[in-house]
Amino acid sequence: MNEPMTDTAAPLPRIAVVDDDPSIRQMVAEYLNENDMCVTAVATGAELHALMAQETVDLVVLDLRLKGEDGLQIARQLREQSGIPILILTGRTEEADRVMGLELGADDYLTKPFSLRELLARLRALLRRANAQASVADKLNAIRAYRFGGWELNIGLRKLRDQDGRLVELTNGEFSLLAAFLSTPHRILTREQLLDLSRLHNAEVYDRSIDVQILRLRRKIEADPANPRFITTERGAGYVFAAPVDIVR
Repeated sequence: MNEPMTDTAAPLPRIAVVDDDPSIRQMVAEYLNENDMCVTAVATGAELHALMAQETVDLVVLDLRLKGEDGLQIARQLREQSGIPILILTGRTEEADRVMGLELGADDYLTKPFSLRELLARLRALLRRANAQASVADKLNAIRAYRFGGWELNIGLRKLRDQDGRLVELTNGEFSLLAAFLSTPHRILTREQLLDLSRLHNAEVYDRSIDVQILRLRRKIEADPANPRFITTERGAGYVFAAPVDIVR
């Protein structure tokens, strides 16, 4: 007797495209649908909100210049509600919008007019990164704490204790950066890699602020912040957590 056939193909990624130009919506939706993506194109933030209340969306393509709406506010709300990847669309002269969008938590951007092939490549890269982060996040959920040099960072409680057991206050960004370092000791991490790892811990970390937050973190955990033994700098490359790290599961 023949076994029933089952569909083992991976589900197509679901993409939401938000743009008030109907020609762009149609063009993008048709192209992405032809390239193994399931696309729903909407014109407003309200339509996006309604869509996401009904369906699971894997990635949002968001035009920041919507008629009568603040695209930056939509991006902010998306990031506050979830870690969903966001690619923003802007005009070539709107550098301030691009910078603000990235600082609010958008993952990438394209300027109009754009190449559909480049859009597809960037979306695939964002989806690969999101899948990798989800895999790492599953592993992190099994970790209760990291210990290093007499210190302990409790992941579930988000608390840091020094060698004497005293609590040391950390901002959300400092906690996320320290957890990122402890998850990959003795490895050079670029700013982009630190941003990716920090997002696993609901980070409030932006590219421009990484150096400042690392400086503040050093002041809290290093005996001599000017000559750090935990978080060291690799000139022109990034940062390394140079001390041994033990994992408590």
